[in-house]
Amino acid sequence: MRFTLLFALLCSPAFADEIWVTNEKDDTISVIDIETQTVTRTIETGQRPRGITFSKDFSVLYVCASDSDAVQVIDPETGKVLHELPSGEDPEQFVLHPNDKHLYIANEDDAITTVVDTETHRVIAQIDVGIEPEGMAVSPDGKVAITTSETTNMAHWIDTENQTIFANSLVDQRPRHAEFTKDGSELWVSSEIGGTISVFNTADQSEKAKINFEIQGVHRDRIQPVGFELTNDGKYAFVALGPSNYIAVVDPTSYQVLDYILVGRRVWHMAFNADETQLYTTNGISGDVSVIDIPSLKAINTIKVGRFPWGAAFRPTK
Repeated sequence: MRFTLLFALLCSPAFADEIWVTNEKDDTISVIDIETQTVTRTIETGQRPRGITFSKDFSVLYVCASDSDAVQVIDPETGKVLHELPSGEDPEQFVLHPNDKHLYIANEDDAITTVVDTETHRVIAQIDVGIEPEGMAVSPDGKVAITTSETTNMAHWIDTENQTIFANSLVDQRPRHAEFTKDGSELWVSSEIGGTISVFNTADQSEKAKINFEIQGVHRDRIQPVGFELTNDGKYAFVALGPSNYIAVVDPTSYQVLDYILVGRRVWHMAFNADETQLYTTNGISGDVSVIDIPSLKAINTIKVGRFPWGAAFRPTK
């Protein structure tokens, strides 16, 4: 009996958590095994995959296939496309509402935000926003969604109950990404060409702070904030600075930059592992993913993926 149990344990497959990375030039997803730090699967998608997120229970994957004008719904176990959701033209980023049902999608070419019901597969709203919308966020309580418009240089505040805009906030040039803090009290918006992150008070949409970046030996024009992530404990915010090839480490309380971490070329987006001891960054030009050890704030590994990795998402498998 004891031998049989031991044999079964030794022969059973080992499951490790994963990071899923969209490769916009290859029309694929690279699946990284966190334990071995290797790509274990490559999954074909529609044309130019960018935005990527899982359902709350990780049973399905949503991918913006931008040049296919579709959001693809994929079974992560088999890698098969289950169906496509209507998304509007050129979907780039999206965000899943906390209800796990409504997907808010930025349609860059149409200047609208499309809201899709993932259960009925129907469009329930199309909201006119600014020119070239890209970044999407939703508050932790689900009451507010955000769309950032690159050319209009605005963050649009959307009431998710009636799907209408109730406020607009000016930011610096070409806003790319937006995130609420974990408690929902603040909204952060990165401005790629402006080179800043604007921090807003959620209660009244007033600007609280503006974060600037400066790297010795790197021209200011190359310091372009794009994707960023905040840790659950409120200790750090990590900001991808695009063609500067650096990640900035920011104190979310003081809004001061604590450090810069050199990674791959044209760093774009990122994802944490389960316990937030590691951060995985997508580096478009170098076609790889950098692994950052968060306790030491050092890049400890590089993993080759497909061409022009763009988005990243964590998936637990245990």
